[in-house]
Amino acid sequence: MSGRPDSDTGPQAADLEAAADQDEADDPVDDARRARWTALGTGAALTLAGLAAALLRLVRSAPALVPAAYAGGAAVCAAAAVLGARGRTRRALWLLVAGVMVMALGDQFD
Repeated sequence: MSGRPDSDTGPQAADLEAAADQDEADDPVDDARRARWTALGTGAALTLAGLAAALLRLVRSAPALVPAAYAGGAAVCAAAAVLGARGRTRRALWLLVAGVMVMALGDQFD
């Protein structure tokens, strides 16, 4: 073996691999993409849940304000999903919170 003993497996190679792994983990593009998909998925799930709850309350005998609140909250969550897909994740988060609060208010009237 004519190569240097620290050419491939020394501590320097391990440090370089660890630095490369950390650079990949701290990639802001991946973080932004993950935040967009999270906002989109959460908004879609809450929209479906709100619409299902509105339909269930509409079928039962409940005050008219209850299904309207669920449908309104679902509409706000749908808007949050659209904003999240466009990259406005901070606004989408606040709209998701507002939509769930509207749905919770409708649940209080039930």
